[in-house]
Amino acid sequence: MQGLRSCSNDIFSLDLSITSATPSASSLSIDVAESAEDRIRRLISEHPVIIFSRSSCCMCHVMKRLLVNIGVHPTVIELDDDEIAALPPPPHDTEADSDSPRTPPAPSVFIGGTCVGGLESLVALHLSGHLAPKLREVGVLWE
Repeated sequence: MQGLRSCSNDIFSLDLSITSATPSASSLSIDVAESAEDRIRRLISEHPVIIFSRSSCCMCHVMKRLLVNIGVHPTVIELDDDEIAALPPPPHDTEADSDSPRTPPAPSVFIGGTCVGGLESLVALHLSGHLAPKLREVGVLWE
């Protein structure tokens, strides 16, 4: 069982650690045999726009505000540091970077199951005019 708690405004924290507590109305049921990587992949596939963040991350707040101002309300999941390492890399990571240690950006935003990257990538997508069409494509933004 994982705990789902409200942190502030529309941000919820999902505790992905496994406990043996009895399910309650405020719990989110997740298969205990599921690894952090599998949980993250499943959450990405279930939500058209999802942000994975660390607790109290100001960049996550900026990402969320940008998306809300456009008219999209993303799902925000706060991860522990060991769970951050389970995030899939952005698509622009190359094999040449495999020799250096890779730390996924946190926060990371996924749109339509694809990693957009961190705050800088999201803002660049917005400024280039490609963010709104991508959001329309996944069905979370209407004209």
